[in-house]
Amino acid sequence: MKVALVTGASRGLGAVMAQELASAGWAVAVNYASDTAGAESVAAKIRDGGGRAHAARFSVIDQSEITRGIEEIKNSLGPVDLIVNNATGPQPEMPLMEQSWRTYLDQLEFFVKAPLEMLQAVLPDWRERKAGRVINIGSEIAELGNPYFGNYASAKGAMLSMTRSWAKELAPEGITVNLVAPGWIPVERHAESPKERIDWYLDRTPAGHFGTPADIAHMVVFLASEKADFITGQKLAVNGGRTLL
Repeated sequence: MKVALVTGASRGLGAVMAQELASAGWAVAVNYASDTAGAESVAAKIRDGGGRAHAARFSVIDQSEITRGIEEIKNSLGPVDLIVNNATGPQPEMPLMEQSWRTYLDQLEFFVKAPLEMLQAVLPDWRERKAGRVINIGSEIAELGNPYFGNYASAKGAMLSMTRSWAKELAPEGITVNLVAPGWIPVERHAESPKERIDWYLDRTPAGHFGTPADIAHMVVFLASEKADFITGQKLAVNGGRTLL
């Protein structure tokens, strides 16, 4: 059984991705930073469904913790075959004159530094096996450039460029790297979003409705599967038509 590591999987999109990968036959490491109860609940649901899961607590922005976490997953489930880089920190929106280089670095740590150090932790093994999968979770905002969100948008844009570069370098070694770019997918943290913001978003969505976490998870499961063996370096937008390229 192959092993998937989903970062930031104690709730929201990550939790659904973890459960869908388990349903597709993957053993899943449910990574989390602090929500032990949430991660253990996700892992328990996977086990209750007949799957294998391990709640893996470590910070994705701390290299020493990544090293420890990858080794812990190996001992519990086996060597990692797939990394889904989903973890994120706070996402503050602020006017340009209130932004600082630190607010940009905060986003880059999650969307560039963390995926880089995660990949470096498993790459020697993947190169030896000539196999491996990276699926980065990007955002439509990298292309739409929402105002007051330059810190987040620029980091997600960097993640997309990084995906393409890694894909070209690693393709000869049997390793694929792709990015899934969701639109606004309502999860727990959006429970109190104002109606005017919801209406504004949906008015600009060709499909006319929100997607669900399962919509994102299904794309992840596809890219993780053998059906996607010849797909690498791609951005797959899952946003109801808001970006058409």
